[in-house]
Amino acid sequence: MRTITVLSGGHGGARFIAGLLHGIQAGTLPGVAPDAQVTVIANTADDLWIHGLKVCPDLDTVMYTLGHGLDHERGWGRTEETWSIKDELEAYGVPNTWFGLGDRDIATHLVRTQMLEAGFPLSQVTEALCRRWLTPVHGDRVRVLPMTDDRVETHVAVKDPDSPSGLRVVHFQEYWVRLRAGVPAEQLVFVGLDEATAGPGVVDAISGADLVILPPSNPVVSVGTVLGVPGIREVVRAASAPVVGISPIIGGHHVRGMAEQMLASIGVDATAAGVGLHYGARSGGGVLDGWLVDERDADAVDTLRSAGLRAAGVPLWMSSDEATAAMAAAAIELVAR
Repeated sequence: MRTITVLSGGHGGARFIAGLLHGIQAGTLPGVAPDAQVTVIANTADDLWIHGLKVCPDLDTVMYTLGHGLDHERGWGRTEETWSIKDELEAYGVPNTWFGLGDRDIATHLVRTQMLEAGFPLSQVTEALCRRWLTPVHGDRVRVLPMTDDRVETHVAVKDPDSPSGLRVVHFQEYWVRLRAGVPAEQLVFVGLDEATAGPGVVDAISGADLVILPPSNPVVSVGTVLGVPGIREVVRAASAPVVGISPIIGGHHVRGMAEQMLASIGVDATAAGVGLHYGARSGGGVLDGWLVDERDADAVDTLRSAGLRAAGVPLWMSSDEATAAMAAAAIELVAR
């Protein structure tokens, strides 16, 4: 295998990709060439405009993680961050300071916003930003592609007794950051998704890959929105390469984030089997050939196999790059048999 394409969300996907690259460099991935290229197709439906700046949380999390600049304790933003600008905005009484932009992080958003306003599409802006972060660390081994150049945003409907409809719609980031996903998501609204087109290079990265991976990212608002861009799901289904996914649910709970809340909003069981069946087997019109679950969810393997998926249970805790590389190796072995 010389080309691997990963459909990724933010922190979980980024950590998996870091482990995947570690495994390539260490030579521990079966059948993967030491000079294999990795293409990341990143979710952009979490993006928002705030304080006049275009912020792309998942793109930046992948970029910072692979460039060794992410604050892993928070799971987002830059290392050694300071917050002077945020403090000044609060002193002025500016709204929406619940979305914290650090002083170092703001530089990225300023560059992105200036380039977008100058007429460059998001894909070209991302390529320029990644030259700073990825090239010094990985050379030309990795590229990061936005799922689309079009504006797509995820919004969440929550209960509001003061609204005539009984619901209030908030941006996904407000639901996640300000509300801390502490209230049920009654409905998800993907603004612009149905009209979006796949970004430059996205279709070719999938159709030309030797392996396609769905990492342990949120299956609804991360990988789900990538697959929701018109045409991408069909390209994955038609890919000549094997397609393997890794469960973000371990022992009936998400490891990080809000997969349980999002799955509940679309009526899918928040279990390793539930997510695997939600993606579905390519033999039955889904997108997967194989689905890797954690060893404590191994009782789901027979159910998954009955649905046409190759399945196995292995340790899925991404405690280190070495452990994550072992996960990647298990995923490759699962679909390369």
